Amino acid sequence: MHQSTITIGVQLDEQKVPQNIEWSASDSTADMAQQARAMMLAFWDAADKSALRIDLWTKDMMVDEMADFYYQTLMGMADTYGRATQQTEMVEDMKKFAKDFIKKFRDSQIKANQ
Repeated sequence: MHQSTITIGVQLDEQKVPQNIEWSASDSTADMAQQARAMMLAFWDAADKSALRIDLWTKDMMVDEMADFYYQTLMGMADTYGRATQQTEMVEDMKKFAKDFIKKFRDSQIKANQ
């Protein structure tokens, strides 16, 4: 059996706020660790029937980047759910929510900049 390892490194400031996030994977073609401004990691605990999550973002993460990050994550989660369940109606509902989310965010940014 093949095993792959994903390593995540988080540098914290004095207040324990993430300053830098980097990750690498043993099966990656990248030579060096990759930088990230935010991450979401979730595990399913079957015994407790609950999601265990780690959500981190650096001080450099801008609000518009966070909105894009959430939009892309929601769209990706919808695709994954679709591949796992074949529930196309649910997938379309999830994608509609994601599209509404990013539109509302962008509209609020335009309004705030007027």
